[in-house]
This record gives sequence, structure tokens and C-alpha cells, in this order.
Amino acid sequence: MSSFRELLADAKSKIQEIDTQTAATKIEAGQVVVLDVREPDEYEQGALPNVVHIARGHLEAQIETKIVDKSVEVIVYCAGGVRSAFAAKTLQELGYTNVFSMAGGYGKWKDEGRAWTTPAQLSAEQRNRYQRHLSLPEVGVEGQAKLLASKVLLLGAGGLGSPAAMYLAAAGVGTIGIVDMDVVDASNLQRQILHNIDRVGDRKVDSAKKTLTMINPDVDVVTYDTRLCAENVIEILTGYDVIVDGADNFPSRYLLNDASVKLGIPVVHGSIFRFEGMVSVFHPVLGPTYRDMVPEPPPSELAPSCSEAGVLGVLPGIVGSIQALEALKILLNLGESLIGKILAIDTTEMTFRTFKLQRDPNNAVTYDNRERIQIRDLEGACAPWLSH
Repeated sequence: MSSFRELLADAKSKIQEIDTQTAATKIEAGQVVVLDVREPDEYEQGALPNVVHIARGHLEAQIETKIVDKSVEVIVYCAGGVRSAFAAKTLQELGYTNVFSMAGGYGKWKDEGRAWTTPAQLSAEQRNRYQRHLSLPEVGVEGQAKLLASKVLLLGAGGLGSPAAMYLAAAGVGTIGIVDMDVVDASNLQRQILHNIDRVGDRKVDSAKKTLTMINPDVDVVTYDTRLCAENVIEILTGYDVIVDGADNFPSRYLLNDASVKLGIPVVHGSIFRFEGMVSVFHPVLGPTYRDMVPEPPPSELAPSCSEAGVLGVLPGIVGSIQALEALKILLNLGESLIGKILAIDTTEMTFRTFKLQRDPNNAVTYDNRERIQIRDLEGACAPWLSH
């Protein structure tokens, strides 16, 4: 029967062990996953930045969902280098090919004055609510905490704003602002799922707040029962991380574009028409904006109103949900967004096509020129283009 020391010596003889300096060099170079195998109470007291945390007792059961690529370099650490040695051996047995155990562990790392952080913490209730997010390595506790600290502004509590707001609230976006000066009408209920028959005649922002707080009490819903205009747009937009555009008219879109470019805030744009929809992300710093796509508003006679054109009720649910998804991707820096792309949806053929959108060299309303942007209301009211 082997002793503990013999088992440890055997494990270390079969793994690659590196010192803290080598670990730091690899981490700084990137393309490495750092795995903390300490117990939750140890982890909560402090950890290396941007790590994957799996307590040693759960390693075998959880590792393949947290670190999918078995060829990636993995640096494992614990408090002093013992548990990490056993964990590294286990990872090798599970097929991970580039595993290193950090000698000295977190204790030595911290004693040497290297960077560490206090990990984000969630309450037991929040861990239960967001457990499907926490199971995703791309989100986890850190990502969920980031969502809870994020602020998203929705322009409109109508067809697009309804599904977007509901999914953002369910996802745990901590602050959701809603701009809308309309009241709930019975004709809205065919597509605007934030509202119901009992709220006909209520202010839309009030109805939206009731729905969202019932979905998730973690969310602070800030309402703006007003028309967005040149006098208030900068004040309203300031402080938000992402804007979800559910506007149904050109004056609002151009006003939103110019203000968001001046402030450097990305806008997730959505629009719908009959059976067709479109989504794009207008990021003033990283890509094209609305004026790059539509430099000037079309004549009002070419912009059919809601009553003239109509819209299939489920369509804004599809487009608004994609808008919520794009907003979450921006907040989490996740995947490849629709920056510089237009996603066109045709529900009659059930096709999703993506087109590239380039910056217009003649567009003067850019982030580089932000100090010279003058925020003005668009002269003349255009008829609504798309029914939201």
C-alpha cells in the first residue's frame, strides 16, 4: 500500500511542473488556460486573474465542459502545488496533452507580489437562477457578474423592445433603461409581448417595468416616458454600455446614431417589414454606423407606415431576440458579432443571409470627429418605415 508521499512523488514524476515565473511568462503570452482547483472558500479569498475554477473533487465530472479543447495549454494551481500535481495527472489521463502544475501554488504566487484578484461572487439564489450561464465556460461567475453590472438602454417598448427586454432581464443584465412615450393599445398585443390586455391604456414604460421586474428582481428597470430629442438624448444615453434600437422612424434613428457615435456607445439595430427583418451592430469605434448604411433618409412616400405595410406578429420576436443575443455578446466579449455585417431575414423562405457593411468615406459623423458632431433633430417628420 502506497503512502501519500509516494503517491505524490509518483504523480510529479508523470507530469510537467513549472515554477511561478515560467507560469507568469506563459500567461502573459496568452493562449493558455489557467485552472484553479482549490475549494470554493479558498478561491473566493483571492485567485489569479481570468481563471477557470473547478474544485479538485469535481474535476473529473466538470473539466470536459469547462475546457473543451484538450490540446490547449493548461496551467493548474492550488494553494501550494500538491492538489495541482494530482489534478495535472488526472487531466493527462483524460486526454489533455499540454498540462502544467504550478509549483508553490497560489501562496507562492501571491507572496512574490504577482497579480491576483478577488473573484466575483454571486448569492446562492443567483447561482441557482443563472446556473445554465455558470455552466458555460465562456460566461461563468465572472461573466454573470459582468452582466449584473452592465447597463443596456432600449429605444422602444414595442415589438422589438419586448423580446429584447425580456431576454436581457432574464439573462441578468443589471440595469435596463427603456425609452417610450406611448400607451398600450389593443392593436399592440399582436406582437408586443411585454404588455397584456389588462394594461391597455397604461404607459408602455410602466407596463414594461412590471413585466421585467416579475421576470427578474435583480434587474433595475429605469424608465424614460419621453420622446427622444436633441435636448435629452445625450443625457439619457450617457452611462449605458449598449443601446438596443427598436425605433420605428427615421428621425429617431439618425438622432440615436449621431448621439451614440459622439459617446462611443455601440447600437444593436433591428428593423422589420412585413415578413422580413434585419439586424446589425453599429459600433462607432470598431465599425460602420447607421449613416454608413443609410446616409440620408428616403422620401416619406417610400417609407410605408405600420397600418399600410403590416407585420407578421412573430417576426419582431425573432429579430428582437437576435438583438438581445448581440447585446449579450458585446457585454461578454463573446464570439463574433454583427459589427460590419447586416443579417437579413426572410421568414417566407426561412433564409438568413449576411452581407458586409463598409464604412462610407463620405460620412463625416464618425467617432474620430466626435467633438465636432452637432446633435440636432432631423428636420421634417418621416413616416414610420417599419412596423414595430
